[in-house]
Amino acid sequence: MAETGASPETEEALPTAPETLLARLESLGIAAETVSHPPVFTVEQAKALRGELPGAHIKNLFLRNKKGRMWLVTCLEDRDIDLKALGQRLEAGRFSFGSAERLMTYLGIRPGSVTPFAVINDKDQAVTMVLDSGVMAHALVNCHPLMNDRTTAISPPDLIRFLEAEDHAPQMIDLG
Repeated sequence: MAETGASPETEEALPTAPETLLARLESLGIAAETVSHPPVFTVEQAKALRGELPGAHIKNLFLRNKKGRMWLVTCLEDRDIDLKALGQRLEAGRFSFGSAERLMTYLGIRPGSVTPFAVINDKDQAVTMVLDSGVMAHALVNCHPLMNDRTTAISPPDLIRFLEAEDHAPQMIDLG
């Protein structure tokens, strides 16, 4: 059981435990700092609970189009994302949010815990990773390590290195 007090069912139901993810980062030589906190489900909750965590804070959108293709879009938390315009920009057509079932099936996480680290569970590369280039302007980027009761900070270049190591090299776009 995790030190955060999570129930055994919570982590056992996930295909990859946060500790396994952190071990993967370590095996790649990626320095990571993780802090525990009460579960957060929205950007507003995260802002209220995070205190003085330095670095970029992000939001993650799990999207699909009518053809069933999927995208994970990671951007700075304060970006206003126009899904229609983003769909056109990515030549995806009309976007909608992926269901909780689809999220678990393809990324192995629950709503509220969406994170770029979830590509560790997408072994078939069914999800296209899109990263806001604005994240790269920060010394650190803060991401949930597969559960929303903790936050892990790594450098943006290390995030890209992780994504590439998991065969999900991101499509970089400026969402500002």
